[in-house]
Amino acid sequence: MTSVINSPRGSAEVDGEVTSRNETKVARRGLSSRIYVPALSIVAIAVVLIAIGLASHWGGTSFAASITNQKVIVVGPVTIAILFFFLVIERLRPAQRRGFFARGYRQDVLYTVLNATLVVPLVVALSLSFAHLASKSLPWIVLPRYEFLPRWLAIAIIFVAMDACNWSAHLANHKVRMLWRFHELHHSQEDMSVLTVFRTHPLIHVSYLIALVPGIVLLANGSVTTSLLVVYAAVVAFEHSNTNLSFGPLNRIFCSPNYHRIHHRVEGRQDVNLGFALTIWDQLSGRAVFPTKETIRIDTGLPGRPLTVEQSAPRARHFSVLAAQLVGPFRPLNQREKGDDDSSTDVNPDAGAVNSDGLRSNVIDSFDVNSVGQIR
Repeated sequence: MTSVINSPRGSAEVDGEVTSRNETKVARRGLSSRIYVPALSIVAIAVVLIAIGLASHWGGTSFAASITNQKVIVVGPVTIAILFFFLVIERLRPAQRRGFFARGYRQDVLYTVLNATLVVPLVVALSLSFAHLASKSLPWIVLPRYEFLPRWLAIAIIFVAMDACNWSAHLANHKVRMLWRFHELHHSQEDMSVLTVFRTHPLIHVSYLIALVPGIVLLANGSVTTSLLVVYAAVVAFEHSNTNLSFGPLNRIFCSPNYHRIHHRVEGRQDVNLGFALTIWDQLSGRAVFPTKETIRIDTGLPGRPLTVEQSAPRARHFSVLAAQLVGPFRPLNQREKGDDDSSTDVNPDAGAVNSDGLRSNVIDSFDVNSVGQIR
């Protein structure tokens, strides 16, 4: 019987492997000190989806026509009229009094323009690519036409299921650090208005693609029209408005501005009241906090201002703040914006005497953005 004895490797070879591993660790630390690497995965997903869409010619769907429909939803004549109406209501019945040209309002105008020009094509590209990929890779999820299912009922089911998917994605954005890095921009607004609905990072839409699944599943039984999507978008925009309004008895069903404002509060849990249109998902998960007189005028924003905001400096610097906010998800974990120390007592310069006590609260609670699973 022949035994085979492996000769030990030379010390030089072992030392070389150790040195190589150490160099790799140093390189990783160097990269992580300059950029938050996990955020790049969202970029990669977006790039891959768009590449698939281009290769498949968007699944045979007209890209130009889809952009037109999306613009109708985002900034079409009806949408603009609805937004204008809500802006008027904000002046007549505000939750917090703000100057007509408050910094937060001006910043959200920039995001509105950004959405109408650059984000719309991105969302269309991601949506068409995702829908094509899902229907081709998982053809069994596309149900056949059911004669017993009325079209109106199919559309109603799509709406409810779509709202549930949006709620689930929203919860993930609060619980997964990588996703929160993109979502925290939306929560950074200290001057809430109906235009805050546009204050989102362009790449956050990757996480909400799951909301397309109900429409894909029931496509043969009914499809949601552009008009209905405008109504849905109007409801979501309205709940972001700076208005002291609720839906009365229906407040237990639909998300109102007073209800959703609690979700944006600067002090207390922010992983509550996650609903887009319906409160049922919050109630079923124990995350519903219904408004009271004390919550109507609460301050909004991020505790400790871990992200650059337009209210944190003597001058607004809207464009430089916009740039900083858009690259914010990629900043290193250990990096905090200059002047954004947790002990800061900077006050929103546009706030004035706004809360129930006649003063705007200073941010005094510390906030660790790295502990996103426990965001408060």
